[in-house]
Amino acid sequence: MKKDIILAGVGGQGILTIATIIGHAATRVGLNLKQAEVHGMSQRGGDVQSNLRLSHDVIYSDLIRQGAADLIISMEPMEALRYVSFLNKDGRIVTSSHPFKNIPNYPDEEALASELAALPGATSLAIDDMARENGMPKCANVILLGMAAPYIEILTPAQLRESVAQVFAAKGETIAEMNLRAFDMGLNAVTKE
Repeated sequence: MKKDIILAGVGGQGILTIATIIGHAATRVGLNLKQAEVHGMSQRGGDVQSNLRLSHDVIYSDLIRQGAADLIISMEPMEALRYVSFLNKDGRIVTSSHPFKNIPNYPDEEALASELAALPGATSLAIDDMARENGMPKCANVILLGMAAPYIEILTPAQLRESVAQVFAAKGETIAEMNLRAFDMGLNAVTKE
């Protein structure tokens, strides 16, 4: 089994933290892993994207070709749509519904939402609102990872949850617990659909 995942967002949204957690879980269970990152202008709110390839077999390239991605996990709806051409015919998109307007000519929000809703296999939630309303404003990315967990498939939600605990352990018990709650919130939001 293999899973090709594109992670997308804007600098500062925590995309590389999501990659770290997934990578941690993959190496813990003995999967092969290749990752390619394109940071863009992350310090100025620019495009941040990462290719993450997981497999039981050897992986020869760290890049995902167009039409081959199984999953897009995106912190920003426009960034999710930017990579739709990379999805395979059964691919899924898991994204935040809240735009991060970092450019003056940002597309119309309703048009973006309609375009996402028209795609088969697209799931979006207002993760930024969920994070704020639950007193964890810096955990929206981990809520998103929880949403995506059932679709990663090569790793179980439990394996990903364990890596959330281990990756955040160095920041203290309070931060680790907050991120575990965030992961569970995202996971429960999609399993109730």
